[in-house]
Amino acid sequence: MTVFHVGDTVSWPYEGGRTHGTVIGVHTVPFQVSGYTHHATVDEPQYEIRCIRTGHVAFHKPSTLTRET
Repeated sequence: MTVFHVGDTVSWPYEGGRTHGTVIGVHTVPFQVSGYTHHATVDEPQYEIRCIRTGHVAFHKPSTLTRET
Protein backbone atom coordinates (compact mmCIF):
# COMPACT_ATOMS: atom_id res chain seq x y z
CA MET A 1 0.00 0.00 0.00
CA THR A 2 1.26 3.46 -0.89
CA VAL A 3 1.51 5.84 2.06
CA PHE A 4 0.70 9.52 1.56
CA HIS A 5 1.51 12.41 3.89
CA VAL A 6 -0.02 15.80 4.63
CA GLY A 7 1.18 18.16 1.91
CA ASP A 8 1.48 15.50 -0.82
CA THR A 9 -0.14 16.32 -4.16
CA VAL A 10 -2.29 13.45 -5.41
CA SER A 11 -4.79 12.70 -8.18
CA TRP A 12 -7.82 10.43 -8.41
CA PRO A 13 -10.40 9.40 -11.04
CA TYR A 14 -13.24 11.91 -11.42
CA GLU A 15 -15.97 12.29 -14.07
CA GLY A 16 -14.16 10.41 -16.82
CA GLY A 17 -10.79 12.03 -16.12
CA ARG A 18 -8.57 12.82 -13.16
CA THR A 19 -8.57 15.63 -10.66
CA HIS A 20 -5.79 16.81 -8.36
CA GLY A 21 -5.57 17.86 -4.74
CA THR A 22 -3.42 18.21 -1.66
CA VAL A 23 -3.56 15.82 1.30
CA ILE A 24 -4.68 17.86 4.33
CA GLY A 25 -5.36 15.03 6.78
CA VAL A 26 -4.99 11.31 7.44
CA HIS A 27 -7.71 9.36 9.29
CA THR A 28 -6.96 5.99 10.91
CA VAL A 29 -10.17 5.43 12.91
CA PRO A 30 -13.80 5.50 11.74
CA PHE A 31 -15.21 9.04 11.48
CA GLN A 32 -18.38 10.75 10.31
CA VAL A 33 -18.86 13.52 7.77
CA SER A 34 -22.35 14.80 6.95
CA GLY A 35 -23.96 11.71 8.49
CA TYR A 36 -21.82 9.21 6.56
CA THR A 37 -19.36 6.96 8.42
CA HIS A 38 -15.97 6.56 6.74
CA HIS A 39 -14.47 3.22 7.82
CA ALA A 40 -10.82 4.19 8.19
CA THR A 41 -8.32 1.91 9.93
CA VAL A 42 -4.58 1.94 10.59
CA ASP A 43 -4.17 -0.67 7.82
CA GLU A 44 -6.44 1.21 5.38
CA PRO A 45 -6.52 4.92 6.24
CA GLN A 46 -8.70 7.49 4.53
CA TYR A 47 -7.00 10.60 3.21
CA GLU A 48 -8.63 14.01 3.48
CA ILE A 49 -7.84 15.93 0.30
CA ARG A 50 -8.57 19.50 -0.81
CA CYS A 51 -9.19 19.71 -4.56
CA ILE A 52 -6.86 22.25 -6.16
CA ARG A 53 -9.43 23.30 -8.79
CA THR A 54 -12.56 23.68 -6.61
CA GLY A 55 -11.38 23.76 -2.99
CA HIS A 56 -13.83 20.92 -2.24
CA VAL A 57 -12.72 18.47 0.47
CA ALA A 58 -12.93 14.75 -0.40
CA PHE A 59 -12.02 11.55 1.43
CA HIS A 60 -10.33 8.66 -0.40
CA LYS A 61 -8.75 5.29 0.29
CA PRO A 62 -5.10 4.97 -0.80
CA SER A 63 -6.03 2.51 -3.57
CA THR A 64 -7.78 5.31 -5.51
CA LEU A 65 -4.91 7.82 -5.26
CA THR A 66 -1.80 8.45 -7.35
CA ARG A 67 1.08 10.62 -6.12
CA GLU A 68 1.84 13.55 -8.43
CA THR A 69 5.28 15.12 -8.79
